[in-house]
Amino acid sequence: MQKPDVISPEQAGTLHGLFVERVRRTPNKVAYRYFFNNSWQEYTWGQMGQEVARWQAALSKEGLKKGDRVAIMLRNCPQWVMFDQAAMSLGLVVVPLYTVDRPDNLAYIVNNADAKVLCLETAEQWQALRTVRDQLSGVVRFVSCDTVRDNDEPRLKSATEYLPASAELQPAVPVDIAELASIIYTSGTTGKPKGVMLSHNNMLSNAHAALDTFTVRADDLYLSFLPLSHTFERTCGYYLAIMVGATVAYARSIPQLSEDMLIIKPTIMVSVPRIYERVYAAIRTKLEEAPPLKGKLFHLAVETGWARFLHQQGRGPWQATFLLWPILQKLVAQKILDKLGGRLRVAISGGAALAPEISRVFVGLGLAVVQGFGLTETSPIVTGNSLENNFPDSVGQPIRDVQIKLGENNALLVKGPNVMMGYWNNPEATSAMIDADGWLNTGDTGHISETGHVYITGRIKEIIVMSNGEKIPPTDMEIAILHDPLFDQVMVYGEARPYLVVLAVLNHEHWLQFAQETGVRPDMPEALTDSRVQGKILKRIALNLREFPGYAKVNRVLLLQEPWSIENGLLTPTLKIKRNKVTELFAEEIKQLYEGH
Repeated sequence: MQKPDVISPEQAGTLHGLFVERVRRTPNKVAYRYFFNNSWQEYTWGQMGQEVARWQAALSKEGLKKGDRVAIMLRNCPQWVMFDQAAMSLGLVVVPLYTVDRPDNLAYIVNNADAKVLCLETAEQWQALRTVRDQLSGVVRFVSCDTVRDNDEPRLKSATEYLPASAELQPAVPVDIAELASIIYTSGTTGKPKGVMLSHNNMLSNAHAALDTFTVRADDLYLSFLPLSHTFERTCGYYLAIMVGATVAYARSIPQLSEDMLIIKPTIMVSVPRIYERVYAAIRTKLEEAPPLKGKLFHLAVETGWARFLHQQGRGPWQATFLLWPILQKLVAQKILDKLGGRLRVAISGGAALAPEISRVFVGLGLAVVQGFGLTETSPIVTGNSLENNFPDSVGQPIRDVQIKLGENNALLVKGPNVMMGYWNNPEATSAMIDADGWLNTGDTGHISETGHVYITGRIKEIIVMSNGEKIPPTDMEIAILHDPLFDQVMVYGEARPYLVVLAVLNHEHWLQFAQETGVRPDMPEALTDSRVQGKILKRIALNLREFPGYAKVNRVLLLQEPWSIENGLLTPTLKIKRNKVTELFAEEIKQLYEGH
């Protein structure tokens, strides 16, 4: 049954209609919290309506017509929402850009979409864009939220000079719910990004259906830190929040996330596995330094909590150890959950697979972690676990109105109102992904249990086929190797090769300790290739891979100290490894790993 204050897609009509209806219903409720001028500030829904009106008035003077594209390159902040809503009120199509993307990639996207306006945030971003300014001749207006000094670009205005002091929100340009709302460029791990065309209905229906899976309430408080340029955050942490009238606080940055959690005390967290992995790694590091009794107490709390969870789900018996839970919760679980703000009601994980042992720890500590699955091309949610029917090692069941089935090679096929309109100006790529009957091939392989829960088993394109014909799922192996805190990042390689090798970025603190124990100087470059180091590390990798078949053996390892990042082009903005880029960069070193075979 629909809760009284939830705005349905029919009531909204468009993504801008959703916003207008929220402003009408709860004008005095706090919509957004954000950090500005060294303090946390707030906007109510009514104030947001006034700000959107200012952006609408300014954009309407650019001579743009319905369907024109405009680009936005801001970190998560209320201005992201203002620009997005103002643009859509004029029937414009919004193209989000990642603030950390390389200038050449940004120029490609802006040109490919033929964006007429580009909204950016800082003078530093403008300096980066200036290097490709000659490639951005189609842009009629650049707007910077910050003032740019020594501005020599007539198309560039700061927001203070661009926006009127006040304005009245004008009625929106008529737009059908099935029309194009946004082009979101996939950050793909290979090749040039493709523009995913999503309609108003794609995202509205997806957000509304997701509410059946995990309940979001008007009194919930989000802490938003995944980029709004990513569909996961945009649908779940932006449009869905407007739909129910929840408040969103924008984190200052990922490095300050721990501090912001303590200040904001969110009730809902939307995250990719990397954040849970970092918290888990910090817990493990502290346990290694603590007395053995503390470790035993922690494991008892997790095991007891996990057994309680299974019992509550109707999948496990009552146990006498449950009587210890109030003490274990006070001594162990609550102390850890307090570091996440202490009020988290549900933690949603998506974007990539969350290792079962990590979800088991958090669930055991009493944090409801629900995993889902989706992709940009599906707006993004396909499946999700509910709190009442949660199988943490699965990605849940299909959400309302979404169908899923297995195709050739157990590929997961999806059909529903969330499936994209297609790729922008790329009919070949569209027809390669969506068949004549409307089934979209996710590129992921999986199986569906008797309960209807979906389990992801790998990616079709990421399967390594060795020269002996054996097929290896690298992602599963990488997750297993990363159980060792010595490694921060790993990539398994071996396509058309006789054996597997691993490229591994070492954790600095653990490397210092490991080198000392091995008897090598960690600051010497040759330490990474020292035979004692290599031998020990291969043994540690083998230990973590003991559950894999014999042919999934790693013979050699390339140890690295510089992390792979978005900035150096080796990670996508959603923190996935760009396998082709890593392979290209270390081509010579990889070649040496196979020499003498």
